[in-house]
Amino acid sequence: MPAQRILVVDDSPSLRRMIAACLRAGGYDVAEAADGDEAHAAAEAAPQAQPFGMLVTDQVMPGMDGLTLIRRLRATPRYAAMPILMLTTEADGQIRAQAREAGASGFLPKPFDPDQLMQSVAALLSPSEEG
Repeated sequence: MPAQRILVVDDSPSLRRMIAACLRAGGYDVAEAADGDEAHAAAEAAPQAQPFGMLVTDQVMPGMDGLTLIRRLRATPRYAAMPILMLTTEADGQIRAQAREAGASGFLPKPFDPDQLMQSVAALLSPSEEG
């Protein structure tokens, strides 16, 4: 079974590389984007047979922010149900509420703990336990 494809979006190159490195070490196939516009273009350009299986995105970015990116991807049928994890320094509950309303599946505060990142990704990608 091929590795799950994850798109990582953050305008901080060092943070984006750190997130991507953690995910690659966990066996995921990772693509990176510097902002929402680049991420949206990458998602649209992904082959129909190999869409991204998950999005990990920052909220505050120049150009298209995380909330707008989430809304645009949710409006695309092949990404309507994709797990989306938002990483944000915003402690404001309003941002979380807006992100959840836009379609975010989960949240992780920045700075993030690599183990917590991997647990969150695994939980969002795993089908819920049958029972």
